[in-house]
Amino acid sequence: MKLWKSALASLGLLLLVLFLAACNGGNDKASDDSGNTDTETTDENTEDEKVTIVYARGVDTTGANEKLVAAFEEAHPNIDVEFREMPADTGQQHDQYVTAFSAQSSEIDVFDADVIWPAEFAQANYALELDRFIKADGINMEDYFPGTVAAGKFNGKQWAMPKFTDAGMLYYRTDIVDTPPKTWDELIEQAKSLDGEAGTQFGYLMQASQYEGLVCNAIEFIASYGGQIINENNEVVANSPETVKAIKKMQEIVNSDFVPDNILNFMETETETAWIEGQSVFARNWPYMQASSNDEERSKVVGNVGITTLPAGDAGSAATLGGWMTMINRYSEHPEAAWEFVKFMTGPEGQKITATEGGSAPTLKALYEDTEIQEASPLFANPEFVKVLEAAVPRPVTPIYPKISDILQIELSSALTGDQTAEEAAANIQTKIEEAMSE
Repeated sequence: MKLWKSALASLGLLLLVLFLAACNGGNDKASDDSGNTDTETTDENTEDEKVTIVYARGVDTTGANEKLVAAFEEAHPNIDVEFREMPADTGQQHDQYVTAFSAQSSEIDVFDADVIWPAEFAQANYALELDRFIKADGINMEDYFPGTVAAGKFNGKQWAMPKFTDAGMLYYRTDIVDTPPKTWDELIEQAKSLDGEAGTQFGYLMQASQYEGLVCNAIEFIASYGGQIINENNEVVANSPETVKAIKKMQEIVNSDFVPDNILNFMETETETAWIEGQSVFARNWPYMQASSNDEERSKVVGNVGITTLPAGDAGSAATLGGWMTMINRYSEHPEAAWEFVKFMTGPEGQKITATEGGSAPTLKALYEDTEIQEASPLFANPEFVKVLEAAVPRPVTPIYPKISDILQIELSSALTGDQTAEEAAANIQTKIEEAMSE
């Protein structure tokens, strides 16, 4: 009898142990009320945890950046943004990012990038691809100007979000010109016939010196005639009839009698100085010249300046894209929080702050219908400026853009000085870029 009772006691103890083990699920880690175990967590899945991300960009003298960060933090109380000011010089910014990211540093989470950087940073594995975030949040990239999206796309993936934009455009004297030219041939005709009117000395000004500005001018000519340097498949397509025709049109203008004799030394500064002195009927420059044109202390053309799209070639009007993008460091420890900040900055609310407080042109088309943004700058209220941005095209999207730019500067300059033909320039550009890309 005692043996039987002992057996029953042992069986009861065993059943109790098995019952307790089943309740615990065989897991030694404690569970919360939702059934989640106390495993390692990150800022991405813990709502109550405070996260700090670092945002780097160049010097901001407008104060817009502070207001942008404050607005984001108010909307996202669990994410703090620490601002890291980078050098004002774009080249120095670039080099510091390369140094940090090549060492796989996670110090910086989000950073602003010149429109010519995304492909380079993507190829080098410095940037985080954004497609999964864009898709998950249902962001329609068609809401942005197409050129700004294309500048951040490489090998079929989106690596950067458009933040603010810039593009080349045509300035003209409204007291001289009745109807601005629609094509390059019309520009040539008007520049010839109107040169000398109202005290002008020239018909047209552009940037033709051997530097990056020459590349920007050339891209506008080439794209307007339907040509490209590197296509979306990363193929070199420079040696084409379209590119040859575009270079010939540049040669025709540069060698005309209606541009300054030293046009091959003209950069933006020389263009602006001559323009506000009232020396030319037409000028190609960036949007910033609108402000100096209407500066009563400096300008002799106040009230007599109009803007429009650059003249069209066979394929329409084109403007070289400028401006800045926003990217995420691939080695960020807080990619989800970083994306929330990028999404805010490049979304309607963030871009409105950047426009109204910083004077930067939005990349979202719909924002140009916002009355507060229109009041922030005469440019933003001008339908012609929106047309300029619609026509904007990026410079060659390639990881080795600096090398490509050097080749273009040398070969185009040689064509403009008459040292080689347009056909030779296009062929040399093709060969040399192919060689550079195969290295």
